Amino acid sequence: MGIKNRLITMSFLQFFVWGAWLITIANYWFGTKQWEGTQFGLVFGTMGIASLFMPTLTGIIADRWINAEKLYGILHILYAAVLFSFPFVETPTAFIYVMLLAMCFYMPTISLSNSISYTSLKLSNKDVVKDFPPIRVFGTIGFIVAMWITNLTGNKATEYQFYIAGIAALILGFYAFTLPKCEPQKLTKENATLSETLGLEAFKFFADYKMALFFIFSMFLGGALQLTNAYGDVFLDEFKHFPKYADSFVVEYSTIIMSISQISETLFILAIPFFLKRFGIKQVMLISMLAWVLRFALFAFGDPTTGLWMIIMSCVVYGMAFDFFNISGSLFVETNTEPKNRSSAQGLFMMMTNGFGAVLGSFTSGWAIDKYFTKSFSNTTELSTYLQTEPDNQLMSGFIQGQGVEITNGVFSREILMKDWHSIWISFAVYALIIAIAFAILFKHKHKPEDVASVAH
Repeated sequence: MGIKNRLITMSFLQFFVWGAWLITIANYWFGTKQWEGTQFGLVFGTMGIASLFMPTLTGIIADRWINAEKLYGILHILYAAVLFSFPFVETPTAFIYVMLLAMCFYMPTISLSNSISYTSLKLSNKDVVKDFPPIRVFGTIGFIVAMWITNLTGNKATEYQFYIAGIAALILGFYAFTLPKCEPQKLTKENATLSETLGLEAFKFFADYKMALFFIFSMFLGGALQLTNAYGDVFLDEFKHFPKYADSFVVEYSTIIMSISQISETLFILAIPFFLKRFGIKQVMLISMLAWVLRFALFAFGDPTTGLWMIIMSCVVYGMAFDFFNISGSLFVETNTEPKNRSSAQGLFMMMTNGFGAVLGSFTSGWAIDKYFTKSFSNTTELSTYLQTEPDNQLMSGFIQGQGVEITNGVFSREILMKDWHSIWISFAVYALIIAIAFAILFKHKHKPEDVASVAH
């Protein structure tokens, strides 16, 4: 098997083991376990917490002491072991701690997979800018396949989604040991400082204005990514509470609808070499930020019937929003760092996007949604008016019973809470627009085609 096909297999499985549960976990949390929403933000927050230190730490280890592909394989085997334990977790608090452990093993493998791909391609005298995106696109395909398998097998709200991911992670873990050797760049200086020995000089990038600004905006865009991952599938699924949407394709196959986002990724990943060489990193990242504005705004005004085209277009735009930032950002880091620090720098990029960014997005959005965008209903009249149905409608009664609420003369034993999705998505769109404007003004970077070409060798 050629090097490209070997890396394609790695990329496919890398995101398959995430896609099997990432988009559907909200249905497992709220639907199967019926746990409260106040702690759900912490589930996605664990990805951020793990990314604060694990990608950077493992990047340093790969740069200094252990072959990247071996470390990568070990982490996936450990990740698989934790995934197999999820079905036995019985409380939301324990679930969050187990998820944190799983993310400590999984999140650093994303940046490690990039480093392994770049190193292997260069060792084979391949053009990284040209050859990496078509390889990475199979990661998105793996994510899509996992989502479809989970949804079509009826497991988007069951514990089997974790078994699907766990088996694939175990296979990937052992497969990693067959990949080309990515040996650490050992220091040769006899008088190397402690900082150099530990690889901490990667943090010196924050002393450079342009790089520091790049990492700061990486953090803010990382927050936007967590918003759509955490709430996208639940948003579509909750249309089932409205009688005119209850039997729609969108509600029944919400995960498949969301997978259009990943299908879109496959197209935009292939377009990255052209856009990056033609327009440069600043314009490509700015396009990404404006795409996030459209992603959220289209969700705000979409619905499963007359507004279905908006939901579909939102998913299509997601491909540009995600890829143009994440893949181009990774390549930007590769072009602006020295070989001895590249794994560390990729880990730092991961820390800012999926670390600080994820924490910012998860905790801030969870707080804001609970405080400003959650409607409360105390009786059947209020709820039926909001759901646009009759008070004794079977659908509404089922929804009320599912909330564990008793009714006495039309009054609920406790308030029923529902999210105001239109306002939520509008606020997210405004957030992305502010970031885009600030980036256009503050980030100074002159496009040089030769800099992009230099990453190839």
